[in-house]
Amino acid sequence: MSAPDPTEKHLLKRDLGFFDLTLFYIAGGLSLRWIATAAAAGPSTLPIWIFACLFFFVPLAASVLELSSRYPQEGGLYVWTQRAFGDFSGFLVAWTYWMCNLPFFPSILYFGAGSLLFAFPHGEHLASNRTYYLAFALICLGLITLLNMLGLKFGKWINSLGALGSWLPIMILLALAGLSFLRHGPATQLTAASLVPHPSLQNAIFWSTIFFAFGGCESGSFMGEEIRNARRTIPRALIVSGIVLAVSYMAGTLALLVALPGASINGVSGFASALQRMSLQLGLPGVVTLVALLIALSSIGGAASFLSSTSRLPFVAGIDHYLPKFFGKVHARWGTPWVAILLYGLAGMLYALLSQAGSSVQEAYNLLVSMSIITYFIPFVFLFLAMIRLQREPAPPGTIRLPGGKPVAIALATIGLLTTLLTIALALFPPADEPHKAMAVAKVLGSTLLLIGTGAVIFWRGRFRKQLVISAGG
Repeated sequence: MSAPDPTEKHLLKRDLGFFDLTLFYIAGGLSLRWIATAAAAGPSTLPIWIFACLFFFVPLAASVLELSSRYPQEGGLYVWTQRAFGDFSGFLVAWTYWMCNLPFFPSILYFGAGSLLFAFPHGEHLASNRTYYLAFALICLGLITLLNMLGLKFGKWINSLGALGSWLPIMILLALAGLSFLRHGPATQLTAASLVPHPSLQNAIFWSTIFFAFGGCESGSFMGEEIRNARRTIPRALIVSGIVLAVSYMAGTLALLVALPGASINGVSGFASALQRMSLQLGLPGVVTLVALLIALSSIGGAASFLSSTSRLPFVAGIDHYLPKFFGKVHARWGTPWVAILLYGLAGMLYALLSQAGSSVQEAYNLLVSMSIITYFIPFVFLFLAMIRLQREPAPPGTIRLPGGKPVAIALATIGLLTTLLTIALALFPPADEPHKAMAVAKVLGSTLLLIGTGAVIFWRGRFRKQLVISAGG
């Protein structure tokens, strides 16, 4: 395993504390689009939320909690996998995670752009305008990239505002749903039969989306050497934000179902359209303007949290010389891996441009979400395997360990691993309304295999280059 360059990493600034990191996790983990998606599928999604929380989110958060406390270095998942399985596995995990967020950026920003239209009169005429969605994504990514290059002391404010933009709409939703229930009764009948998930393939496919919603708690550890007292701060922030996420997703879905029939909730801007319908029914039309602005802010904060954290993966790979050396550079004044951040931001913009080629807004959005799910969950396979394998190593002093020690850690990681493999399999199936199902599956599989193959080629080229440098130095 290669040794990091202490000179460059020494320039990093520890700008994130407990409060900052908690808001970071909320901004990145609490996405309002999944609440609308879940509510549109009906009451049977409520037990799926509970299942996803218990069998994916809890094992994931527990694994990240212990691994980040054991090994709080910059890079997080990259470091853990590298330590457990070697340099190739570490790089491949970092590569797939890094690349999978490229479709995530335009997909979440399209959601924000669609929701923002509800804040303006006659904004609906832009709902199918590809240029509007693309411009929104490019401008937001440019701003996010610039602020994060200047330092986390600036970039963290986007995360904090994004967390507020996620949390406040849910509070407003709960208030409106309560008022709607008192005036009109429940719009959806919640019976024992309606809460049972239907044993259909399409309903099973939906599970992969719900599991995807609970991802993100692993990202904070990528900035381990930019967090004050990371060994203790990351676990504490994980616990607080995890409770907020789980309660918000389930309470928000239930509130939408109480106020509206599931069939009326759909589209890229499903959450905003649902709030608009509720506010009009209750005679409170002004509420939707505030909610639309907050949702757009939430989407920007979600994109910002993943850009700031995930850009640290090519940074550490650059330090290890598996990517060109300039990826591992830290700005002497700003204390940030500015090259890695800049290139990642530019890559996100390029992906937004490519995603619109020959597609409608909804088609582009669906493809981006599908590609994100497949590639996003591959690193989790290695994360849970690393959690199991690294139990053989003694925990460093000061490590926060799971109650029950090694047996509990292995059991939770095994549950998370099995759930992740199931999620990957389910995500391969196209939506029922997809007109070209075989082509959709081929696109997702082909892009995923191409991504992994490209990462392997880059690693072996980097390894060959690194050996030449070592030989020349020797």
